[in-house]
Amino acid sequence: MSAHPREAGRQSGFTLIEVMISLGLFALIAVAGVAMVDGILGVQRRTEVRLDRLTQLQRTTYVVTDDLDQIARGRITGTATGISFTRAAPGMGGAPVTLSYSLSGETMVRSIGGMPQLLSPGVTAVRWRYWDGEWHDSWPIDDDHADDWPRAVSVDLQLAGQGPGSGTLRRIV
Repeated sequence: MSAHPREAGRQSGFTLIEVMISLGLFALIAVAGVAMVDGILGVQRRTEVRLDRLTQLQRTTYVVTDDLDQIARGRITGTATGISFTRAAPGMGGAPVTLSYSLSGETMVRSIGGMPQLLSPGVTAVRWRYWDGEWHDSWPIDDDHADDWPRAVSVDLQLAGQGPGSGTLRRIV
């Protein structure tokens, strides 16, 4: 049997319109894929920033708690903006060291024997309070109690920024 004359000259394949539609669909899928990858990378960057901030704050609260838990001897002196005391150094095998905490610019600073250690950036304000039946903004409360220690110490850190990682962080020891 012979082929029909019209079918003999025809070749199978795609028309120009079919190729253009398929290229358009491929381009839409590629643009959507790039947008999705960009969105995922943006979320990852924001998550890393938040985790870094959380790590800084956890380290700061750990160091403050550890220092206050190991007050060695002597007086504790403090105001609403800073505190100073002597800390035991059992893990270091050395003599007790004098510590103080203060705010320098927007960074909480821990000074050990006069050597500053930057603890936590992004702190706009700090408030220390001292408990002895009621909260006080300075310690000692008077000369009669100069050698007494407060029963608890509280520090409030006002954190810079907006959203997660901002606001007030309170630690009571």
